[in-house]
Amino acid sequence: MIPFPQNRLTMRFDIPENELRWRFDPSGGPGGQHANRSSTRAELRLDIQRSRAFSKLTKARLIAKLGSEVRVSEDRSRSQATNRKRAVRRLHAILEEAARPDPPARRPTRPSGAARKRRLDAKRERGEKKMRRKAPTADE
Repeated sequence: MIPFPQNRLTMRFDIPENELRWRFDPSGGPGGQHANRSSTRAELRLDIQRSRAFSKLTKARLIAKLGSEVRVSEDRSRSQATNRKRAVRRLHAILEEAARPDPPARRPTRPSGAARKRRLDAKRERGEKKMRRKAPTADE
């Protein structure tokens, strides 16, 4: 099993290590010889379609939102171990977010008759108030 944060309230997935595919490359950017010779950039891939860590419903939801494969890349640290931990955390966060069910759609409603009358009365009162502000014309 892959290590993940101990907060069991948010982590719902125990993904077997053999379902994860890792790849390590030299990270880009400045860093001189260390950056050029060390493979510290971690890329983590998970094939959701083939995974046995999810229920059918969760798997369908994940595939609909993320596609059949998720790829996470991390290269902020000079340490491969740190980048591995961050990649696992990001993968879990992405899976958690995508596995959440969508909120129910808003049912459209119409204003009541009394509400429409109040709105029109308020509009009429504002119009009359503005008319009273105008200076009288020569015709009156």
